Amino acid sequence: MSECTHDCSSCSSDCSDRTSPQSFLAEPNKKSNVKKVIGIVSGKGGVGKSLVTELLAVATAKSGKKTAIMDADITGPSIPKAFGLTEKANGSEDGIYPVKTKLGIDVMSINLLLEDITDPVIWRGPVIGGTVKQFWSDVIWEDIDTMYVDMPPGTGDVPLTVFQSLPIDGIIVVASPQELVSMIVAKAVKMAQLMAVPIIGLVENMSYIECPDCGKKIEVFGKSHISEVAAASELPLLGRIPIDPALAAAVDNGAIEDYEQNWLDKAIEAINAI
Repeated sequence: MSECTHDCSSCSSDCSDRTSPQSFLAEPNKKSNVKKVIGIVSGKGGVGKSLVTELLAVATAKSGKKTAIMDADITGPSIPKAFGLTEKANGSEDGIYPVKTKLGIDVMSINLLLEDITDPVIWRGPVIGGTVKQFWSDVIWEDIDTMYVDMPPGTGDVPLTVFQSLPIDGIIVVASPQELVSMIVAKAVKMAQLMAVPIIGLVENMSYIECPDCGKKIEVFGKSHISEVAAASELPLLGRIPIDPALAAAVDNGAIEDYEQNWLDKAIEAINAI
């Protein structure tokens, strides 16, 4: 190829002249130090991916580990609301500083940068993907033991960017009880496998509601199929989260850190084992 610059790192062509393996990993900020990156994904929206991210981050922080959340759901950011964060992120010539929660969790979200949090982010895929990469490269993540990345739903542009640009150590797939979930989970699992990203396991949200009078578990959305899905995918089921009005109120009031739960203990153990 006459126009070849022989710089394979900047070329996407799969030609016979390629001399080095291609890597799309973005460089972290020079002042960042992140030991472990866990992606929280779903094959569709509305299954509680952000909630799982929040609960895992709170549990990790309460165990004494320095924890961070990157809100990569650029067009649907919800993380700051759950933690009651209202201040804006600041920066210096070294980079952007994440905002800290009460427990000391470092958070970066587009809503921490927008002048008005109700302003919609009407951007095309490449711009959104570029923003996620900047959240990794421009934000100063100091001495983080575990970072959780709240991914946008689906298998499109931005999840692809995250898988290629960030050093993901593993992902957790979030699902809901409906039978349709088997197909949706399969899509997310297959994408991760194609991208050679390790899958830690599955978490089911909105599994049931517990009667406050008799304690009976009522499966509002019908019988759960998550165990069959996990078995078919040869993945562990790491937790089932019920519908709890108190949990919904904690998120709405920005008090997710005050909520106590043990449904995700198995997920935390699996993450710590990586």
